[in-house]
Amino acid sequence: MLDVKFIRENPKLVRARLKTRHSPVDVAAILELDERRRAAITEGDRLKNARNEVSKKIGELKKAGQDTAEIQRQTREMGEQIAALDAQVRQIEDEQRQLLLSMPNLPHESVPAGEDAMDNQVVREWGHKQTFDFQPKDHVALGEALGLFDFERAARISGAGFPLLVGLGAKLQRALIQFMLDLHVARHGYVEIAPPYVVGTAAMTGTGQLPKLAADMYHVPHDDLWLIPTGEVPLTNLYREEIIRAPLPIKLVAYTPCFRREAGAAGQATRGLIRVHQFDKVELVKFVAPETSYAEHEALLADATDVLERLGLAYRVLLLCSGDMSFGAAKCYDLELWAPGHNGWLEVSSCSNFEAFQARRANIRWKNPQGKTEFVHTLNGSGVALPRLVVAILENGQQADGSVVLPEALRPYLGGLERLVPKT
Repeated sequence: MLDVKFIRENPKLVRARLKTRHSPVDVAAILELDERRRAAITEGDRLKNARNEVSKKIGELKKAGQDTAEIQRQTREMGEQIAALDAQVRQIEDEQRQLLLSMPNLPHESVPAGEDAMDNQVVREWGHKQTFDFQPKDHVALGEALGLFDFERAARISGAGFPLLVGLGAKLQRALIQFMLDLHVARHGYVEIAPPYVVGTAAMTGTGQLPKLAADMYHVPHDDLWLIPTGEVPLTNLYREEIIRAPLPIKLVAYTPCFRREAGAAGQATRGLIRVHQFDKVELVKFVAPETSYAEHEALLADATDVLERLGLAYRVLLLCSGDMSFGAAKCYDLELWAPGHNGWLEVSSCSNFEAFQARRANIRWKNPQGKTEFVHTLNGSGVALPRLVVAILENGQQADGSVVLPEALRPYLGGLERLVPKT
């Protein structure tokens, strides 16, 4: 959520930045409500001061034996006016908050203006795209031959878009989770958290999923709980409505399942693990001082890319344009892995700097070195998401005989297993 004071003092800048995000939010309406709110507060304060002065006179008149009926009537009228103004302020603040909750974050000045994913910029590539002297298969064909998953039974249990991993498929996923958690804790200095997998409406609102993205989420209306779409939600809300006393930065990591109503037409782009409603992810979240947040953002990106480099997978880093960023991000990098079976790039991580956007919504503050209470900056990134990582490992490691050579860094988590071999 943006600061109303900032909007009031920089209306042209706010409008210009929102235009690059194609946001329909009415800035004029927010400013009009702000003016009405401040006018009502000013009038209320004036009446309160006047009432205090009149109240003093009542005592003096009583001591002098004079009639106080008229002045008491005036005091009651002022009290009624004050109550009405206070109610008006509350109503205006509610209206203003709803408008602010629907307004996306402003893009950082380094974010390129653009319409959609076609305008994203490739920052760099790492590694070499895997080539083969045979026709490579996609992960569905490989995984079914290797006995790693069973999409038919998964659909029978839960419907389309819910994967079922079997045998070494389940073990491979568990090994990847453990590998990433160990790396982020031991080498990158994160604190591991095992959070709840369901959260309340306030938590979803604090991180920006609500109200805008409600249709994409899984809701349990009876309890007003939401299945988490990402570990970012419970991790960021650890400090909701708090003043952080610990030194910054605070770096948290968690493994969680994630639940989203991913849209997409049937076809190659949605087969198998490419686009699913339930998936596992290792998430990284940081709470940082405002003046360090962009340096910490680059460090977060480095932590996520370290996972991919240790697994020996070719990837590229994209700087997202203003029209393709998530609702709450001020700046975002996407990490994409090369998947030869699909002959294309697959996103496995988004590393975002939200600045104070989430902190203001969730009221997360800290005491800076000068003793002033201010909103922290929050960052998050996938470190990384599992389904497309599994896709890349299978498709890049495939051999002509249908086996898959596993990344060396992963083998200690699989009991020394070096390759997956098709079922006989």
